[in-house]
Amino acid sequence: MRIPGPDHPITITRNPKRIRITVDGQVIAETDQALTLKEASYPPVHYIPRADTNMALLAKTDRTTHCPYKGDASYFSIAAGGATLANAIWSYEEPFPAMTEIAGFLAFYPDKVKIEELPA
Repeated sequence: MRIPGPDHPITITRNPKRIRITVDGQVIAETDQALTLKEASYPPVHYIPRADTNMALLAKTDRTTHCPYKGDASYFSIAAGGATLANAIWSYEEPFPAMTEIAGFLAFYPDKVKIEELPA
């Protein structure tokens, strides 16, 4: 386990905008409770509460990955628009202590879904 610091900064802030996630026009998630994680030089990632996500469209997969800063991620596929988008979402169910704010939240791959920031 690595701790974020000056050599690898990670910040988590509440996004003041409304975030909408869609697939072929179908809303998968919409929230004004998103967290935005900024990690080192990577693009920012919006983490969405499950309560604001249509979980009926998601199916957990067997895929897992490990981040030395955040912990083990699990993945979900999305069934929408007549297709299945495999492993389009990741989630840290039990992240390392420094990242507990994102526990159970969902992050969506921007190349698989449409992510919009809307006025609050």
